Amino acid sequence: MSDQPTDSTPLRFSRWEQRTEVPLFLASLVFLLGYAGRVLAPHDAEPWRGLALILVCCTWLFFAVDFVVRIRLSGQGLRFLRTHWLDTVVLVLPLLRPLRLIRLYTALQRRREQPRLSLYARVIAYAGLTALLLGFSAALAVYHQERDAPGASIRTFGDAVWWACETLTTVGYGDAVPVTTGGRIVAAGLMVCGLALLGAVTGSFSSWLVQVFTREDEKGPTQSG
Repeated sequence: MSDQPTDSTPLRFSRWEQRTEVPLFLASLVFLLGYAGRVLAPHDAEPWRGLALILVCCTWLFFAVDFVVRIRLSGQGLRFLRTHWLDTVVLVLPLLRPLRLIRLYTALQRRREQPRLSLYARVIAYAGLTALLLGFSAALAVYHQERDAPGASIRTFGDAVWWACETLTTVGYGDAVPVTTGGRIVAAGLMVCGLALLGAVTGSFSSWLVQVFTREDEKGPTQSG
């Protein structure tokens, strides 16, 4: 009898994750929409700014409730913070929730017998969608920090989007550079994510090319014989 809670805990935790991944992803889009409205709307645009703030607060509360439930179902207590560090990070910084896209795909894939896309296509699709959402989130965050800063080169949201594209692709022309501490922290995080995503796409594409050429080489001698 004493083993029953231990044996059932991973199952309950897994079921909760499968059931909540899609709602959490949709909530993250709502959070992003609310944050975008809060940042981009003029200061006198009421009641829209207030509604955007309500969206942000309600979705964050939803994330916090889910986080507490995950801790209880995991049976790990505070060790959950270490073993599921990404969950902790995205709770504190909800704009990083696009990093959990791979878990959304995994949750959806468990409902099918075979994946619809190949491994390489899945990596490229995941990296592309993640780059898009992270780039938009980072542009919002940097614009929020930089628009009123003295000596800032990022004055409009268009400047912020251009800067995010430069940073994600590791180009870095230097025409748009964050000057605030918060903006530079966002920039450092986006640089790391950009390198990781670019490496994943490049490596996956290179592996796919090698696999194609290998198949062609294997077919060549067989057909000629």
